[in-house]
Amino acid sequence: MEELISNYKREDIYNQERIEELMGHYREILRLLGEDPEREGLIKTPERVAKAMSFITKGYSQDPIAILRSAMFKEEYQQMVLVKDIELFSVCEHHMLPFIGKAHVAYIPNGHITGLSKIARVVECFARRLQVQERLTVQIRDSIQQALNPLGVAVVIEASHTCMQMRGVEKQRSVTTTSAFTGCFLSDPRTRDEFMQLIK
Repeated sequence: MEELISNYKREDIYNQERIEELMGHYREILRLLGEDPEREGLIKTPERVAKAMSFITKGYSQDPIAILRSAMFKEEYQQMVLVKDIELFSVCEHHMLPFIGKAHVAYIPNGHITGLSKIARVVECFARRLQVQERLTVQIRDSIQQALNPLGVAVVIEASHTCMQMRGVEKQRSVTTTSAFTGCFLSDPRTRDEFMQLIK
C-alpha cells in the first residue's frame, strides 16, 4: 500500500505557457494584498490558483452546438423532454466570486432529440465562463434552439451568489431565479405551466 501511495502522480492537462503567465499575475496580486508570496504556505498558491481558474473557465474552449449535435438523433417524439436539478458552478464576472445553483432545462423535439447528458454538458459549457446569471440562462436556451430547432425551449436557473453573501449587502439566504423561453413555451401557457409544475 505504501508503495502505491508513493507512486501516485496527478496528471492535469493545461496550457503551460498560459499557466506561467497567470502565475506571475497572481504572485503580484498576493504582494499587492500585503502578503509575502515567498512564504511557505503561499509558494505554490499562484500555480494552484492559475490551474483552478483555468479549470473553472474551461467553457471558453468548448462549442455548445457541437456538444448537442454530437449525439443528435431523428425521433418523432413531440412531448416535453426535461432535465432538471442540473448542478451548476459559475463565476460572477463583476467580482469574480462563485455563484452556485441548479438549472432546469426542457425542450419539445421537432424531429430530432439529443443525448440527455448533452443538456447537462451545455449548461456546464456556459457556466464555466465569467458570467451573469441572466446571460447564462439565455445562452443555454439559444444554443438548444439553434442546434435542435425544437418546437420550444425552457430554461430556469436558481442560484446563490457569493458576491451578495460575502461582501456588499451580505444577505446569506437570497436566491436569484431567471427564466428564458422560446416557441410553444412562450405561445402556449399550458405548456409553460406544465414545465413550471414539473420543476417545483
